[in-house]
Amino acid sequence: MTDSRSVWVGVDLGTQSVRALAVDARGAVLGGAREPLRSHRDGDRHEQDPERWWTAVADACRRALRDVPAARVSGVAVDATSGTLLLADAHGTPLTPGLMYDDGRADAQAARADEVGARVWAELGYQRMRATWGLPRLLWLLDHDHRARSGAAVVLHQPDLVTWRLTGHRTATDASHALKTGYHLVEERWPEEVMAGLGVPASLLPEVVRPGAVLGEVCAAASARTGLPRGVPVVAGMTDGCAAQLGAGALAPGAWNSVLGTTLVLKGVSPHPLRDPGGVVYSHRSPTGDWLPGGASSTGAGALTHALPGRDLDALSARAAERGATSTVAYPLVSRGERFPFHAPGAEGFLLGAPADETDHYAALLQGVGYVERLCYDYLDLLGAPTDGPLSLTGGAVRSRYWCQLRADILGRPAVVPANAEPALGMAVLAASRERDPRRVAAEMVRVRATIDPRDDRRETDRLREGYLRLVDELRGRGWLDPGVAAHAAARAR
Repeated sequence: MTDSRSVWVGVDLGTQSVRALAVDARGAVLGGAREPLRSHRDGDRHEQDPERWWTAVADACRRALRDVPAARVSGVAVDATSGTLLLADAHGTPLTPGLMYDDGRADAQAARADEVGARVWAELGYQRMRATWGLPRLLWLLDHDHRARSGAAVVLHQPDLVTWRLTGHRTATDASHALKTGYHLVEERWPEEVMAGLGVPASLLPEVVRPGAVLGEVCAAASARTGLPRGVPVVAGMTDGCAAQLGAGALAPGAWNSVLGTTLVLKGVSPHPLRDPGGVVYSHRSPTGDWLPGGASSTGAGALTHALPGRDLDALSARAAERGATSTVAYPLVSRGERFPFHAPGAEGFLLGAPADETDHYAALLQGVGYVERLCYDYLDLLGAPTDGPLSLTGGAVRSRYWCQLRADILGRPAVVPANAEPALGMAVLAASRERDPRRVAAEMVRVRATIDPRDDRRETDRLREGYLRLVDELRGRGWLDPGVAAHAAARAR
């Protein structure tokens, strides 16, 4: 175990806020702070002021470290949203707004990236670029800002601006944030032939290092602004989804973390990258050298607020728990279109059967999300991912003990709920792993709040399995789910 007096700072640069945590070797949070961020949205555009990223990070760090002795601070790491980038000049001054992870202006550029880079994207397993990924967004900047081609600019991923300010010099970017900009994670290089074919100047692209590498040290100016001691190592981070996985302690091969908030996101660990013919799963590289496959579904808790706005969900949970599983089957989409475990832009939510009342409708929605979660794991199993390791549940939905129990029952496997799985905690774990195995560090720093075992109730198990198979069959019948995937899911359920 590391020195118990050491403290690591994790920073989560999100969409709506910046969160900073100061965490000791046993996972105790010694200080934390949050600073708000604002976005500008206009149609497909979603932009933020990059200068505000820095001031919010600085203010959050200063507040989080208010009661922490400077001598105990041993490192800092930053995560951010995946695919967000900007142009900056040679001094690190932003030349453009930050084009956020869901900015949707780059459809034409995504098609161009697929035409030129199809072979490489297939090698990397994700088959195609999405319009909201970093490379199409970079091509959009090249098409619309002459400075991108003139040599007067460099491209920065969202955390790169912050690490530049922290160290006082331009830093490498981490491979996790570079993935969606087309970085070749297997060969660990930019695919020069693809970039040249797309007209991306080599001078525009940053050096890339693995997450956990030291980027530099906190400089005097940053120390005065943030409260971080001068000379503290600045460690290369990961995207926010990967940071949450580290915060959940899901780092052993076969381990998975299901993040259920507005939508459902699954991330796990595999000794090899997954190559997905459907293009809905992609893999980050773990600091351990393993791979972190995952995907994001369009289902999730957002479907509850859409279908049952303003309801007392705790009261509904209590009544639903008394009744047991409902025979009504729901496919609860937050919005039109599905991304994982299948790609179906035209998919829409539906109900099979008429709910008896509001409680029955509520139970069907919760079960439906659990069914989709199970289908995700069945699809991952079909791709060859190890799925039989420990499972952790995180996200806002873990506040509902009933829903956690229901998900464990549907999946037929125990699950743990970490005490604190914030992305900022994951970055503290990564900062503490500079010279140690991150799996061991996570085991020491990540605390478990609850362990949930599936209930031994054959009647409920049978009803949930029947509901799951009805949903799978309906998704297949509507042409959204591949028949081979449906057959695999059905075989695993029997």
